[in-house]
Amino acid sequence: MKELLSIPLFSILLTLGAYQLGLWCQRNIRSSLANPLLISILLVLAALWLTGLPNAAYQAGASSLSWLLTPSTVCLAIPLHNQLRLLRRNLPAICAGVTAGTIACLIMVLVGGALFGLEPTLTVSLLPKSITTAMGIALTELADAIPAITTAAIIATGILGSLLGPWLARLFHITDPIAQGVAFGTASHVIGTAKASEQGQLTGAVSSLSLVSAGILTAILFPCFVSLLTQQT
Repeated sequence: MKELLSIPLFSILLTLGAYQLGLWCQRNIRSSLANPLLISILLVLAALWLTGLPNAAYQAGASSLSWLLTPSTVCLAIPLHNQLRLLRRNLPAICAGVTAGTIACLIMVLVGGALFGLEPTLTVSLLPKSITTAMGIALTELADAIPAITTAAIIATGILGSLLGPWLARLFHITDPIAQGVAFGTASHVIGTAKASEQGQLTGAVSSLSLVSAGILTAILFPCFVSLLTQQT
C-alpha cells in the first residue's frame, strides 16, 4: 500500500484534489477564513497523517508541480500590461509605498528576532518572508540559512495577508485600489496578489507590480541585513 502511495501520481492528485476542495469551500462558505490554500494545506497534512506517508516522499512526488512556480509568476505580467497607463501615472506613489513596505518588513523581522532571542540563522531564514517562494529560497540558500523555515514563513505570510488584508483595509479606511494593491503585493506576495485580483483588475495589477518590485528590492537589501546580523553576533 505504501508503495502505491509513494508514486508521484498520488502526491500530485492529492495536491490538486485538496486545492479543488479548497476552492469549493471558498465558493460555498463565503468567508475570508475559507482560503483555498489554507484549506488545501490542512487537507494534505491530514492525508499524510492518516496514510503515514512521509513528508519527504510527498515532497518528492509533488516536485513536478514546483516547476510551475516560475512560469505562473511570470503570468502576473498580464494584468500589468492591461493597466499600464494607470500604473505609469501612479508610479512614484507605488515605488514609495513598495520601498517603505519592504524596509518595514525587513526591520520588523530583525526587531522580532531580537525580542524573541532567535538565533541569527533563524532570523536570516525569516527575512525573505514577504517575497515569492522561488526568490526567498534562493536568497536563503545563498546565506546558508534554512530554506524549509523560509518556505513555511512565506506561505504563512501570504495566507495571513490574504485573510487579514481586506479586514485591515476596512479598519483603516484604505479604499484606493492602488494603495490596496501596494499593500497586498508588498506584504503578502503572490497569495496576497491573488486576493487583490478579487478586489478588482487595477488592484491586482498594482499588486503584481508591487510584489515584483518588493522581491527585487528585498534581494538588494538582503545581504545588508545579513551582514548587520553577522556583525551583531
